[in-house]
Amino acid sequence: MTIKIKRVYERPERGDGLRVLVDRLWPRGIAKDAIDLWTKDVAPSNELRKWFHHAERNWSEFRARYRKELAANKDVLAALRKAIKGKTVTLLYGARDERHNQAIVLAEYLRKSRSSSVLKKANKKKT
Repeated sequence: MTIKIKRVYERPERGDGLRVLVDRLWPRGIAKDAIDLWTKDVAPSNELRKWFHHAERNWSEFRARYRKELAANKDVLAALRKAIKGKTVTLLYGARDERHNQAIVLAEYLRKSRSSSVLKKANKKKT
């Protein structure tokens, strides 16, 4: 699985693979056919999104709070993992800030949880 991150307003490209919107709100002016999957339930809660308000000073705390929300949302994450398994995926976000947004945190979370599950499987095979 390859995970890429892209602003939803950037032009779709062949190499994007499965285009997954990870915002709770649908972005203005974006056609439905530009996105393959909308996972609004994996996006930060409205409360967290409003609190963060893309303020860089809140970034570290936002990441920690969003990770907690992701950890508590196992069913939605399992469905997302199943949909993207073995594919090239581009996580799409609407925020203007390319360095501080939920797609970055989600990609890190998916990569980390994938690598830890691979390690668990490897350890089971050894025993």
